[in-house]
Amino acid sequence: MALQKLAGETGMVVSVCQFPPGTSKWNKIEHRVFCRITESWRAPRVSHEVISNLIGNTTTAKGLKIQAELDGQTYPTDIQVADEDLEKLRIGKGDCHGEWNYQISPHPK
Repeated sequence: MALQKLAGETGMVVSVCQFPPGTSKWNKIEHRVFCRITESWRAPRVSHEVISNLIGNTTTAKGLKIQAELDGQTYPTDIQVADEDLEKLRIGKGDCHGEWNYQISPHPK
């Protein structure tokens, strides 16, 4: 509902664009970094903090550094959205790759 509110307040169409499935396989930077992270994961994984530190202290031979931060927040799961609320959304497929991108339009005045 927050994006619908933003669209209404600005009068603009809000586009949400996702990376397509499997994108990271072709991202050259991620590819170079993941192999280094894998090497650093040889230590025992005793806590989330240890894992975050292992990832955050990883670098490549050419000096590329990785930033990692543990998000300790708890997020609700299994949220149900009422049908009435969904009907209020002006949501549609995105212009490009509508199978994973979408747009929220403002309500007409």
